[in-house]
Formats: sequence, C-alpha cells, structure tokens
Amino acid sequence: MIQGVTVKKLIRHSDDRGFFMEVLRDDDGLLKRFGQASFSKSYPGVIKAFHYHELQDDLWFFPSGNAQVVLHDLREDSPTKGETNVFYMGEDNPLLLVIPIGVAHGYRVLGNEPAVIMYFTTMSYDPKNPDEKRISWDDPSIGFDWTTKNR
Repeated sequence: MIQGVTVKKLIRHSDDRGFFMEVLRDDDGLLKRFGQASFSKSYPGVIKAFHYHELQDDLWFFPSGNAQVVLHDLREDSPTKGETNVFYMGEDNPLLLVIPIGVAHGYRVLGNEPAVIMYFTTMSYDPKNPDEKRISWDDPSIGFDWTTKNR
C-alpha cells in the first residue's frame, strides 16, 4: 500500500425497503473534524418519515431518483413552529437541503425508479445513544397528506 493510503470496507444493510450504508464517520480517523456521510436507497412509493434530532443538523442530497421531502418545525422557540415545508428533490431538481436540529423530516420516493439519498450529519450515529427521535409518518399533529394529487 502507498504510504498514507487508507482503505475502509463499506458495509451495506439491506431490507425490503432498500439499503443503508455509512460512508464516512468522524471517528474513522480519516478526516480532522466531521460528523458522518451516509447514503440510502429506497424503492418507489416508500415513505421514510418522520424523525428529528436534538443534537445534530442534517444535509440531504438525492443524486438519483426523485423524492418529496417534508419538513415540520417542532422547535418551541421558533417563529415558524408548526409550519410544514415540502421540497421536490432529486435528479430532476438537484438541491442540497440543510435540516436544523428540532425539525422533523421525512420523504416519499416519487416515480417508478428507486431514489438514492446522500446525507451528511454534524455528528456520527451512536447506536448506544442514538440522536434519532421517531414520529409516525401519518402523525395527526403534523397532518401531512402523502398522497399524490392528480390535477
């Protein structure tokens, strides 16, 4: 191996919804300071929602496929508490989306192809103390209608 070159074997976690794979973590020792980079593949029609974080921000990017991304502000001290935003992201509309602490987020895969999300966090996932608070995809306090509206 050339001096200074490091290889990290990546592990895929697959299930009937798609797959998840951590790409880079701050505790890998590969970078000076960083949270984590991960990507996940989800199949058409899959809804992955909702969750939020108390300690980390997220940055989302969909390099392939398309998704309807839904954000809901849960922060008590926010002037936009209770507001919901919808973004259409993916290969047809490439965006980076920063999701702050306390904002619930989730997405639905659109179209007939899988969607791949690449996301970056300001902290690494800690399985002993996960910073991931779950809310049901159909939680009535959010009240989001995930169905496609035919126009």
